[in-house]
Amino acid sequence: MPETENAVHVFDAAVELTAIDAGRYTGNTHPAYANMVGPFGGVTAATMLQAVRLHPEVLGTPLSLTVNFAAAIAYGEFEVVARPVRTNRSSQHWVVELTQGGSVTTTATAVFGNRKDTWASTELAAPTAPPADEVAATPFPDFVAWGKNYEMRFVEGPIPGADAAPHPDSTSTLWVRDEPARPLDFTSLTALCDVFYPRAFLRRGHALPAGTVTLTIYFHADAAEIEAQSDHPILATARSHRFGQNYFDQTAHLWGSSDTLLATAHQLVYFKAST
Repeated sequence: MPETENAVHVFDAAVELTAIDAGRYTGNTHPAYANMVGPFGGVTAATMLQAVRLHPEVLGTPLSLTVNFAAAIAYGEFEVVARPVRTNRSSQHWVVELTQGGSVTTTATAVFGNRKDTWASTELAAPTAPPADEVAATPFPDFVAWGKNYEMRFVEGPIPGADAAPHPDSTSTLWVRDEPARPLDFTSLTALCDVFYPRAFLRRGHALPAGTVTLTIYFHADAAEIEAQSDHPILATARSHRFGQNYFDQTAHLWGSSDTLLATAHQLVYFKAST
């Protein structure tokens, strides 16, 4: 069925929250963002940020977000509570909790604030990549439902195929945007920071048990840069620095139009693999 002009985008449906009172909301997991175990972590992180963005006391725009995935989220209803713990002249600090059946599954801290014009410089350079329309789209495996909500065009480090061999490094670079296309905002950028499949898959050449334990995002873009990005593809790159003893790290950078660094993300991932 074709989408109507007023149809709600699937991402907006997934992060929709209903206010019970100030800072307390209910929501539901969305089947379109199902992962191999529980919902896609990126949409969970986006929901945590959304709870702050909807709060009547929120100040400014997101500066950082840290999400700790304490337990698996069951499919169904959940409750989110967002609470401001300190408001300063230029920053505001938040604590957020997601619960199901009275038990905490996810915690987060966030910093929001008002940005001012200052001297600026970006030391990191965007990776070299052909234009997005010159790179073929690569779908995620059918059993990973959430991957269907993103258009992914891998420049390097694609998802390992059935006959893939171990890879010498863990870097993946791809053009990515919501599918269907959707103008970028801070909530959708949060989810995009977690679109990378586990780096251990690439190094080992096959899938293995893995799951994010904690994710931190630094938002470099201001509201004007987010608006200017519109629904154009983002150039995203991620790599790990060390694997071992059941954990590995991941660092990601997301680049927008005119080589604008939109966000940096860091996470720690649990994995299982034979020696």
